[in-house]
Amino acid sequence: MSRAERQAEVEALTASLKTAPSIYVTDFAGLDVAKMTEFRRRLRGAGARYVVVKNTLADRALQANTVTALSEFLAGPTGLVLTADPLPAAKVLTEFAREHKLPTIKAGLVDGAPVTSQYIERLGSIPDRPTLLAMVAGSLNNILASFAGCLEALRDQRSAAANA
Repeated sequence: MSRAERQAEVEALTASLKTAPSIYVTDFAGLDVAKMTEFRRRLRGAGARYVVVKNTLADRALQANTVTALSEFLAGPTGLVLTADPLPAAKVLTEFAREHKLPTIKAGLVDGAPVTSQYIERLGSIPDRPTLLAMVAGSLNNILASFAGCLEALRDQRSAAANA
């Protein structure tokens, strides 16, 4: 790869990093082409992009965006998940890693803050929006049902006292 090609790749990656406030660093060693294609397809469906890049070029692009927290994780076969919304990408990443034992999550950057692989896995275990809304609605329904039960019991006590 010539110097001009490397510079062009760094500039393209720098531009991509500016539009992606969340970045996950992964080690993709051991993924065959079919699994890598499936992984990229799932990430695209979640609105994310997976970029395999040389570590030195990734480090230059990160430095250009004043991101220094991820430099220590750029070793070995490195892939970057670039996304605007951290939750769906983390969900795809953790589910795929759970199914195939790969890729390995090294670290990440969520809205400018460095995070660990455990944080990304916890983020991936959060239920999706419709499920969370259903859980809130169920909780509210439970509270209302309990309140109605208390009012019913109070009414029954008053009618029992009046009959006695």
